[in-house]
Amino acid sequence: MWEDLVEEFTLSPALPLSVVVARTLATVVFCGLIGLERETSRRAAGLRTHMLIGLAACIYCLLTLALLARADDFGDTVKMDPLRIIEAVTGGVAFLAAGLIVFSQGKVRGLTTGASMWVVAAVGVACGLGEWVIAGMTVILALIIIAVVRQLEKHAGTYEPSE
Repeated sequence: MWEDLVEEFTLSPALPLSVVVARTLATVVFCGLIGLERETSRRAAGLRTHMLIGLAACIYCLLTLALLARADDFGDTVKMDPLRIIEAVTGGVAFLAAGLIVFSQGKVRGLTTGASMWVVAAVGVACGLGEWVIAGMTVILALIIIAVVRQLEKHAGTYEPSE
């Protein structure tokens, strides 16, 4: 019994601990940047929400990589499709984001925040898979789209603060 417990807690990880730490911390920082913009715009889903969504997406990817590394342990009876994790994250976050979108008094509210939640899930997936260029580029583009384009819309007089 004790040997089983020791074996359980000493599984060799699929990735080195330093890689896991780097990917999770980068996810929190990257998604936090987008969440910070939403927070300063006083949106319902702000810093913490965006960080948690991205972190969850990252962890799901790390767990998928761990399962794939142990695929031989499952034998031929278990088939794994790594794309299912992206489908699961996308579906789950879409459900959360849709809950933020409200149509009231002829205006749609929360659409940009819902979309930003979807983006941070993608950033989390990218970080979880170690796709740093994709993650960084996505954060930069998302911040440009959310903050800079809003300023351009204000200047052009087309900005609707209700989003």
